[in-house]
Formats: sequence, C-alpha cells, structure tokens
Amino acid sequence: MTAKERNDYFYVCSLIEYIARITCNHRGYVVEKIGEDGIKKLLHDAEVNHCLSFEQVSDEVIEYYEIGFGNFDTVTNCKYSIPSYLDIGKLYSIMIEDCAREGEEIKELIKIFTSFISDEISNFNTDLYYQNPDYLECSYKEGRLLK
Repeated sequence: MTAKERNDYFYVCSLIEYIARITCNHRGYVVEKIGEDGIKKLLHDAEVNHCLSFEQVSDEVIEYYEIGFGNFDTVTNCKYSIPSYLDIGKLYSIMIEDCAREGEEIKELIKIFTSFISDEISNFNTDLYYQNPDYLECSYKEGRLLK
C-alpha cells in the first residue's frame, strides 16, 4: 500500500467512524449502506475531501446513501475518555493494511467493519481500543476476543 493509499484509507475509516457516531449506528451498518462501490468512490475522492470539513462530507454521505439514525450510541453514556474518531480511523486503517491481501483492501475494510470486532472496539466503556493492535487483529481473525 502506498503512502497515499494509507492516507486515503485512514480518511475513509475516520469518516465512517464519525458518521456512525453522529447517526448512532453500528459501524457495519454505515458500511453496508455505503456499499462496496460507495467505499471505492469515497477512497477515490478522499484526496479532495481532505480539504473539506468532516461535517460537510458526512452530511453529504448521510444524505446520498440515506443513512438513518439508529440507537447505537457509543458516546453519550460513556464513563471514560473517548478516543477521537481519527484515533479509531487510524486503528481501522492499520488493521486493513495488516490483514488484507494486496488488492483486497476494500473487501477487508468491509469485513472488518461488519465483524464482531467493530462493535467491541466501539464499546468505549472497555479498554479494548487501547489494546495492542496485534491482539485486535488476532482476535478479529479468530472471530472472538482472545483471552
């Protein structure tokens, strides 16, 4: 993966996290609504969209892909400090780069965001986000949190 591609995946993963937070949805739901072609378009447009605010881009994505509001609020009742959407986006982009076969990054993005690990990472009342990324990747590959 090139440096530009890394940056584009970081941006798109952060955007997905941002949208999920403001719409109170599971991250997988947001990814499913956008779809594979939409993810490809967001990656293609990432370099230009970097110049715009997350608010503006997320509003456009929410409207275009008809992402409704849900009840998966991971922020309001959190007892601890919440990692930023950029921190979480970085984690997802690292996982994609480490887990995807070359040329399969978009499919891996979809798999990771729609897997159990995404909801686990989104539970900010746990310390899972702060765990070693290797642990998260191994748990993801096993299909369960490792002990």
